Amino acid sequence: MAVKESIFLLLVLFCSQSASQEAILHASKSNGSTFREYCLVFNSSFSNISDSLSAASVYSLVNLTSTQLCAPVHATPLSVTGQAVVVMDGGCDFSQKADIAQSLGASVLLIASNSGLVSPSANDSELIKVKIPLALLRYRDFLDALQVFPQGMQVRLYAPPVPAFDASIIIMFLIAVFTVTMGGFWSGAAEKAKLAAGPSSEACEDRADSSELSLYSPLKVLMFVGMMCGMLVLMYFFYKWLVYVIIVIFCLASASALYNCLDSLMTAVGCGKFSVSCGERSVSVRSLLLAAVCITLAVIWGVYRNEDRWIWILQDLLGIAFCLNFLKTISLSNFKICVILLSLLLLYDVFFVFITPFLTANGESIMVQVALGPGGGEGKSDRVFVPADSSSSYEKLPVVMRIPQFSAVAQNLCMMQFSILGYGDIIIPGLLVSYCHKFDVWTGNSRRTYFISSAVAYGVGLVLTFAVMLLTKMGQPALLYLVPCTLLTCAALAAARKQLRSFWTGPGVPVLDESRKPLLSDGGSGNPDGVRSC
Repeated sequence: MAVKESIFLLLVLFCSQSASQEAILHASKSNGSTFREYCLVFNSSFSNISDSLSAASVYSLVNLTSTQLCAPVHATPLSVTGQAVVVMDGGCDFSQKADIAQSLGASVLLIASNSGLVSPSANDSELIKVKIPLALLRYRDFLDALQVFPQGMQVRLYAPPVPAFDASIIIMFLIAVFTVTMGGFWSGAAEKAKLAAGPSSEACEDRADSSELSLYSPLKVLMFVGMMCGMLVLMYFFYKWLVYVIIVIFCLASASALYNCLDSLMTAVGCGKFSVSCGERSVSVRSLLLAAVCITLAVIWGVYRNEDRWIWILQDLLGIAFCLNFLKTISLSNFKICVILLSLLLLYDVFFVFITPFLTANGESIMVQVALGPGGGEGKSDRVFVPADSSSSYEKLPVVMRIPQFSAVAQNLCMMQFSILGYGDIIIPGLLVSYCHKFDVWTGNSRRTYFISSAVAYGVGLVLTFAVMLLTKMGQPALLYLVPCTLLTCAALAAARKQLRSFWTGPGVPVLDESRKPLLSDGGSGNPDGVRSC
């Protein structure tokens, strides 16, 4: 599965959050016994909307959806003075509709749309004309309100503020640190088991086969990063076709990864394989059951991948398994390769997030555009897009951990809002953590100093990433903070322990700390570390 996993890693992405201008339409009966709430999209430069329901003014709603309100003669003779009116989208600019609504005496203008909701925009001269709140709502939501309140309704508009800090960030932090730590631990434990098996040729073959994809030379690293750049550009131009290829790869790779994780876990807890003999062959019942479960979960995700209300749980589960299995099976040969790989990917991340907006037609970074999909952003502006049908969705790449935001009430009413972290921000630093644990194993360091220090450095880098994101209110390329934190920590630790040379070149160089005994006392005579090279 390493081939599918390596292709999938070509889409390592970091996703940024976009600004939001969503509000809530609170519709109710005059006595307040029944109410419904619907999504609104507005422009804060146009409209001054209350930030709480209790402070919002109450208006009677007047249905003018028979007209687009592009000329006064289109208005019905109904009295709209001091009321909220609903008209249809199209025919003329928003500012023209607002100007006519104001001349009729309306206090609020709601524009019903059958297409996606885009926050209104206008130039300064048009903004001066708009004196009343103006917002867009889904036409299907307005029809639902008419069915719920056939005798008329009262409405209030409010836009609850979204706190800068959301508790979902804490959960995301725990998931990322857990995955990196467990992936590094599993990789080192597997290395220890191989070394403990002895220097036989069979053990060496097992060791070679265990890492189907190994990055051991600078040229191979350059080719790998070049392939990532090429794949990202292809995804940018051919997203609507290649996204389905990635979805299929994710289903296959995540099912295989989940199987490996569960199989190893059951082996670790002492669960037997329950083999059944059939002629000359034996079949493991445990393997069959695990395979059935993993394939079923991957298929369920593939079928319901756009059900944002709950499918994120399964996507995160499969994503954690994918990252864990990747960190266990993919190896970096030495710290030099770690430095080259992480440094190049840092430049890759920064270039495609910060530099490409100057090169694209819509001013959006290629990284963000590919990560969020065709409906995930509207260029560099603060305008937002909400699908007209709340049940519909666009295809998104399954390359991120997603946790719903708990405090984004208005946003979640329009469509689910998530805190996200790309798999690459877990896997790339995780490869260094895995190498650190292997180095601890190679040198017989029972305290796992390098492993623990690199895992802590990853956590610190992630905290720094989230802190900058909250301060700047912009998505950040996480590798910009994770790579320096982890690389500098590991290099400083190796220098302090006088093991920098062996840490830089891998286990083939003698360990300078002679007070520590190698893991294997009967290692090959040609290796001063006592670790036989296969």
